[in-house]
Amino acid sequence: MGLRSILKKNKALCFLYEKWLNFYYKALTTISPKWNVQKRYKAVFKKKINLKNPTTLEEKLQWLKLYDYNNNPLVHKCADKYAVRGYIEECGYGHILNELYGVYDDPKQIDWAALPQQFVLKWNFGCGLNLVCKDKEKFDEKKTKRLLKKWKKDKKWMLHAEMQYKYAPKKLLCEKMLVDEAQPNGLTDYKVYCFHGEPKAILVMQDRATGVKAEFFTPDWTPLENTGKYAAPETKTPAPACLKELIEVSKKLSAAFPFVRCDFYIVQDKLYFGEMTFTPAAGLYLSKTEVEGKDMTEFLRIK
Repeated sequence: MGLRSILKKNKALCFLYEKWLNFYYKALTTISPKWNVQKRYKAVFKKKINLKNPTTLEEKLQWLKLYDYNNNPLVHKCADKYAVRGYIEECGYGHILNELYGVYDDPKQIDWAALPQQFVLKWNFGCGLNLVCKDKEKFDEKKTKRLLKKWKKDKKWMLHAEMQYKYAPKKLLCEKMLVDEAQPNGLTDYKVYCFHGEPKAILVMQDRATGVKAEFFTPDWTPLENTGKYAAPETKTPAPACLKELIEVSKKLSAAFPFVRCDFYIVQDKLYFGEMTFTPAAGLYLSKTEVEGKDMTEFLRIK
């Protein structure tokens, strides 16, 4: 019986194994981020990574982690979910920022009574550190504070050596919860893949509440081959009314970077900035497609 089969049958053992793996990969990053990248890549692709002459999109993103993101102050700023707001305003797009109710250094600073019935809490230094409150009366304040404090202590960036998050001063953001009755299964994500300031593909993800559906489009909304990572929706997603603005903003925001994915929401035809993602899925488990008959890696120049 293989290890995976054993872990599937024993939840306690699976939990301990995951804890050990997290400790192991964080330890590697502490010693050398390069070791983490090498081990992670081999675990996923069953071969050594070529950092001297990276050729795949995944290899190039790992190279950027080590030799660009670790020493690039603008990347540090734009990966920081709070500091990036300043960059958005500098680029002339402050109007697409979501409303901010408060910014805190610690969860104990939150004035819960002053918050509206619905809001979103998120830390600024990584992915998945978000909490959505749909009804404050049913929200467990003590449990929420404990979880937020736990997340604050966790150096999650070390798991995959995502160096762009290392330098962010930790800030807790409270934002307006975006709601659109036309999107009952969760807001649709519009993720624009930009290479050297040129949007090449838009990943549209929807129905998160019922099972993610995804599809790729060109900037002029021509369908591309499905990602393969997620099922496609039953019907093609129509082009958003603000498509031209979506592309214009993505070009401006991405101009300074070899690669970045610019993420947005659209609520009642209004564009909202989400975040700038430099290592989607840690740069290892990518949703990707061919563009202009080429693999995406051909658009990324790193040397």
